[in-house]
Amino acid sequence: MSEYEDFDDDLPIGKSKSQIKRELDQLKDLGRKLMSLGPNDLEKLDLPENIYEAVLKSHAMQKGALKRQTSYLGGLIAKSDWQAIQKNLQQLRQPERQKVEQFHQLEQWRDQLLAGDDSVFALLKAKFPEFDIQHVRQLQRNASRESAQNKPPKSARQLFRYLQQMQEAE
Repeated sequence: MSEYEDFDDDLPIGKSKSQIKRELDQLKDLGRKLMSLGPNDLEKLDLPENIYEAVLKSHAMQKGALKRQTSYLGGLIAKSDWQAIQKNLQQLRQPERQKVEQFHQLEQWRDQLLAGDDSVFALLKAKFPEFDIQHVRQLQRNASRESAQNKPPKSARQLFRYLQQMQEAE
């Protein structure tokens, strides 16, 4: 008989050391994200008092102390309800993400208009009832003329601002 015959395959296997380190690194990253926020945003997150104070203290620290504080903060977060903290942080950053997405959409529309894609006109007219096609076509022509003459893209900027105004008026 082998000395390993009594080994039971049904025993639960714990987390590996590497897995534990990865999870702690994720918590440290969450702590770094909290440390990058200002005091006003921190108050909106409804953090536990010890985490809130640790984050505020980190704002005045230098590099070496900041590294230790990050580890300390990761430990505090691990002992608390870190999923709730992460969810609150995502909700806080949601409006910022929406602004970035809207900005990228405006850039894409501008680039399509400057490339001469006429299918965008129907889309923009449907989205923005006050959309002035004649004005946009004039900006489009001026932008292509400026591009051909290697002038600064004044009309392209005006076109982008016009699209921004349309989106804000929506």
